[in-house]
Amino acid sequence: MAENAPAVKGKGTVFVRLEVCKGCSYCIDFCPTKCLAFSKEFNAKGYHYPVLAKPEGCVGCDLCGLYCPDFAIFGVRLKDLEKAPRK
Repeated sequence: MAENAPAVKGKGTVFVRLEVCKGCSYCIDFCPTKCLAFSKEFNAKGYHYPVLAKPEGCVGCDLCGLYCPDFAIFGVRLKDLEKAPRK
């Protein structure tokens, strides 16, 4: 499962499963802090995928993940990510 690397400037970050994203833009449209945007690159299926355009704005609320019909993105709070056990 390919995921993009998280940005660590804000209170939260997002992970995107690039091979699953179909570029529907729901995550971008419903982001309450408007920190997501489409990348300039394409995934393997030929779609632009979301990236954190403004990492300092992400709060890790996971509304992007809740609205994604393909479970291709999810948001996490950095404080929760730091507490997660390492594998």
